[in-house]
Order: sequence, then structure tokens, then C-alpha cells
Amino acid sequence: MKKRILLAGIGLATLLQVGAAAAAEEMGTAISDLGHAWAKVYYLTPEKQREAQYPALVAQADALARQYPAKAEPMVWQAIILSSYAGAKGGLGALDLAEKARDIAMAAVKIDEKALDAGALTSLGVLYYKVPGWPIGFGSDKKAKEYLDRALAIAPGALDVNYFYGDFMIEQGEKAKAREFLEKALQAPARPGREDADAGRKQEIQEDLAKLNG
Repeated sequence: MKKRILLAGIGLATLLQVGAAAAAEEMGTAISDLGHAWAKVYYLTPEKQREAQYPALVAQADALARQYPAKAEPMVWQAIILSSYAGAKGGLGALDLAEKARDIAMAAVKIDEKALDAGALTSLGVLYYKVPGWPIGFGSDKKAKEYLDRALAIAPGALDVNYFYGDFMIEQGEKAKAREFLEKALQAPARPGREDADAGRKQEIQEDLAKLNG
């Protein structure tokens, strides 16, 4: 009898592991699809047409986050897409989007700050140096550096955090440090399944390096 109970327990555990693996694979596929859709809008869509494309991406990201409420990865993509939408929208009308992106990224950090190469921390760093400071917005160079430092400590060789740290250093007038981070970003390993985003990001890196060398 004990042996039967033990075998039943092992069988149940195996089924649970298989189910968890299948769910993780399903979520990974959905996130990959969302990433490709974002890259198409962000890198391949003409600038004047981008803003109109973001509401559909926001809805897709929101649906994915509702499907996996305990996971940080969908929330990271919510923050990325909302931040990109804010950038495309521009002006004071973008502030609500930026604030929502900040709040979601902060919630993702509480769940798993390491998810997607510290993607939530990186997003927070970007938001804090891109958004105007008080009294217009919540921007803060000090907080931007704090979040980017935390992201860098978790994912020191990651493409995005090194690119954005370099871009932040350009805004700070720290050209030598900017070049260091940007060149490190160029050496980041390829991300399987994100070839389109990698190509677009590395083009941005080359543009920033050109600014430094100009």
C-alpha cells in the first residue's frame, strides 16, 4: 500500500512538473510573439505611424499579464510597450502612459527583479531619465542611476541595460563612460528569438556612438 501511495505521489509530481513546463513554454511563446510585434512597430514602422499602432500592443500585453498575474515577464513587456507608446505620443499627453509604465515596472520588480535581464529595473531607469522632473513629471537622474545600477548588477553583460546606461551617460555629458557602456552593449550575446530587436538596438547604439564621435 505504501509503495502504491509513493508511486501515485511520484506520478502526480511528474504530471505537475509537465504541466508547469507546458505553461512556461506557452507563456514564453506568447512573450516572444509580443516582442516581435513590438519590434515591428518600434523599429520598422514609420515614425508618424507608430502612435496609432500602440493601443493594440497595449491590449495584447494587458491580456497576457491578466493570463499570468503572478509572473513578472508579461509586466515587464507592459512597461516597455507603455514607455514606447509614451515616447511616440510625446508631450504632456504621454505622462499618464509613463506613470502607468512606472507603476507596472515597480510591481514587476517586487515579483522578480531578475526577470528578462532585469528588464523592469532597466525600464524604471529609462523612465526616470527620459521623463521631465518636477513640477512637470516624476523624472529624476538620481533615481535613474539607482535603477540602472541595480539592473547592471543583475545583468552586467545584457544588451539593453548597457545601451540605456550609455544613452543616459550621453545625456549627463559623460562621453567616456557613455562610449564604454555602448561598446559593451555591442558585445552582448545574441538573444535567441529576438534577432529583430537586437538588430534595431544595435543600430541605435551605432547612432549614439556616431554622436559621440561627431
